[in-house]
Amino acid sequence: MKVAIFSTKPYDQRFLEAANHRFGHELVFLEARLTAKTAALAAGFPAVCVFINDQLDAATLGAIAAGGTQLIALRAAGFNHIDLATAAELGLTVVRVPSYSPYAVAEHTVGLILMLNRKLHRAYNRVRDDNFALEGLLGFDLHGSTIGIVGTGKIGQCFAQIMHGFGCHLLAYDIHPNPNCLALGVTYVDLPTLLANSDIVSLHCPLLPNTHHLINKTSLQGLKPGAMLINTSRGALLNTNDVIAALKSGQLGSLGIDVYEQEEELFFEDLSNTVIQDDAFQLLQSFASNVVITAHQAFFTRNALENIAHTTLANITDFAEGHPCANEVKLAHH
Repeated sequence: MKVAIFSTKPYDQRFLEAANHRFGHELVFLEARLTAKTAALAAGFPAVCVFINDQLDAATLGAIAAGGTQLIALRAAGFNHIDLATAAELGLTVVRVPSYSPYAVAEHTVGLILMLNRKLHRAYNRVRDDNFALEGLLGFDLHGSTIGIVGTGKIGQCFAQIMHGFGCHLLAYDIHPNPNCLALGVTYVDLPTLLANSDIVSLHCPLLPNTHHLINKTSLQGLKPGAMLINTSRGALLNTNDVIAALKSGQLGSLGIDVYEQEEELFFEDLSNTVIQDDAFQLLQSFASNVVITAHQAFFTRNALENIAHTTLANITDFAEGHPCANEVKLAHH
């Protein structure tokens, strides 16, 4: 099948080409993001392959459908950036990669926690400057601390298993308790109870209308004072301005994020020679000691990219051969 692959980086091309030896699709790699303005590039392609910062709104979907596209293959799990109602109206099939490596994201989450707690980023820079003082690098034992896990799907479960290994007390909030987490000794509570009692809160839930700005002024007021907040899920789970205010007041002790609400203009690009116009992001960057930001790299392991490439191409093959695809995204699930 002829596939236009948008938002291509060198690593995308490398892993997709390697996986495609088995599938034999005709892959055309495009650096451009798919938007209404670039939709003409998809003309004549029955399938497009997109990533999280491509804009699949009604205008884009209408344009690609008019150009002959029938399949949208996401090389990611999240689908909050796709207008599923319009896709259904236009007869467009949407498929995704629901699970590529929950370990990758869970392990990166732990990396952010260790970095913030033990000030590893500051320690690294100090020693480079021949400054061997320890003042300002004080952390706390993770052993015996309370971790609040919001969302206990595959990634949340992996994270719970790792933190259980550290000897932490585990609280969780999820409308569907995970039997594997219960077996670990995780205690399920409501969100206010979790926020009030956790030393570290980590978000592992999808972005849906009812989770948009889950962390906001009200929920932050209920946070255990000085707690750490980690988000490796979707940027808009946080109200960024409310989080900044909580950092300023000290109500929020530290923040580790791999995602950002307005990241589509920033992440995955080299902007080192430009002036970033996003004031909220610049303000977050200014909290040198207690904020760590990574640029949506939690998924970025060799294992995950191999799995993403294989599943994406297998999804396309299912569609091309008329087989039902287990990874199809349907409106009812949204």
